[in-house]
Amino acid sequence: MTTLLLVRHGQTVWHEGNRYAGSSDVPLTDVGHEQAQALARWAATARLDAVWSSTLQRAVDTAAPAAEAAGLELRTDARLVEVAFGKGEGLTRSEMGVVFPDAVDAFLRSPASVPLPGGERGYDAIARAAAAFREICAEQPDGRVLVVAHSTLLRLVLCALLGIDPETYRQVFPNLRNATVTTVDLAGDGAAALDSYNVPLPA
Repeated sequence: MTTLLLVRHGQTVWHEGNRYAGSSDVPLTDVGHEQAQALARWAATARLDAVWSSTLQRAVDTAAPAAEAAGLELRTDARLVEVAFGKGEGLTRSEMGVVFPDAVDAFLRSPASVPLPGGERGYDAIARAAAAFREICAEQPDGRVLVVAHSTLLRLVLCALLGIDPETYRQVFPNLRNATVTTVDLAGDGAAALDSYNVPLPA
C-alpha cells in the first residue's frame, strides 16, 4: 500500500479572479512561495520516500523546497500537468460566458467528457495521470510519496480512484486549496482509500 500525499501547488498570479491556468506556465506569487516554504517545513519531518511534481513551473517551484528539505531528488512527470483548458486559459468563468457561452455551459454540465474549446477532455487527463500514479506506486509499494500537481487534475483523479463519477468532481470535491495535503492510500490492485482531504499545513 502506497500512501500518496497530494498537494496543489502554491498560489499563482492568476489566483485573483480565479482565472483558468491549465497548461499555461503561470508563476507563483510571493504568497505561493511562502506556501512552498511551509510545505518544505512539513516535508522535513513527513517521512517521505519520494517527491514528484508536474512539470509546470508553479508545481516545480512548490515541490522543490520540499524535496530538498526531505533530502530527496525532485522527480517530474508531464502526465501530472493540469488539464488543458484551451481557449479558456487566462479567462475567468464569466469572461468565458461572454466569449463562448454555449461551450462553457456544456463544459460545466459535463466537465469530464466535454472540454472547453481547444482543450483536453477530463477523462483523457485522468488516463494519463492515473498511469503516472500507478507507476509511482509500483516504485514505492510501501512508501510515502508527495505529489505536487493541480486542482482540477487531482480532483478528477480522486474521483476515478475512489469509484466516483468524475462528472461530479465539482460537487464531491468543490474546492482544493493551495498547499493543502490530501492523503490517499493506493494498493497495487488499484483499490484506494481517502484518508484526509484539504488538510492545512501546520502554521
